[in-house]
Amino acid sequence: MTNAFSGPGPDAVFAAFLAGGRFMLQQCDDCKKYVFYPRVLCPHCGSPKLSWQPASGQGTVYSTTVVRRKPEQGGDYNVALVDLHEGPRMMSRVDGISPHEVAIGMAVRAKIIDEPKKGKLLVFTPAQGGAA
Repeated sequence: MTNAFSGPGPDAVFAAFLAGGRFMLQQCDDCKKYVFYPRVLCPHCGSPKLSWQPASGQGTVYSTTVVRRKPEQGGDYNVALVDLHEGPRMMSRVDGISPHEVAIGMAVRAKIIDEPKKGKLLVFTPAQGGAA
């Protein structure tokens, strides 16, 4: 008998996609809504039928804050909530500009980076044209 929840968990699958250079989101086969953070059941309708789909990588900054650190500890950085084009909202950061320049409504694009000690991470960079 096959268990629908056997095999690697959704977090491990998401991490494996990132390690392979791909940003993927789960989409419910029943209600068609996209899901993030990876799960075993759709939070919208409860279905266990979630499949992995390529994400567009496009998003809009919903909220942002600056975390202050001493320069010897790496300096200031931002934490941003990004509304993905597909619908889910995720927490990350916006790289490529000063943390103080990240603005609500800014159009951003996903980028997979290799962070020492943390591995592959999904961050965002400003998209061409600025505001969404």
